Amino acid sequence: MFLEALGSAIIGLVLAWTAGYYLPHRLPVRRLVLSTGVAGALFGAFLTHTALGSGNLPAVLIGAAAVSAASVSLLLRPAGRLRRSAAV
Repeated sequence: MFLEALGSAIIGLVLAWTAGYYLPHRLPVRRLVLSTGVAGALFGAFLTHTALGSGNLPAVLIGAAAVSAASVSLLLRPAGRLRRSAAV
């Protein structure tokens, strides 16, 4: 259980750091991005561990990465200005 939590926290941190490195103009403050990635990974590991039980380390880490990526993607801002139609 400890290795699952540690591994998922590291995966979330790496994933969030990578997103912050490649998309700094579309993300908020880096501290928020990193903490969201780690929290999402820990929640994903908890969710996957609860659903599958113990003994499925690769599946737990994949679940942690998926929830972490989904959490960080919720922080993304639009790339450009939003265009509004004059007809609306």
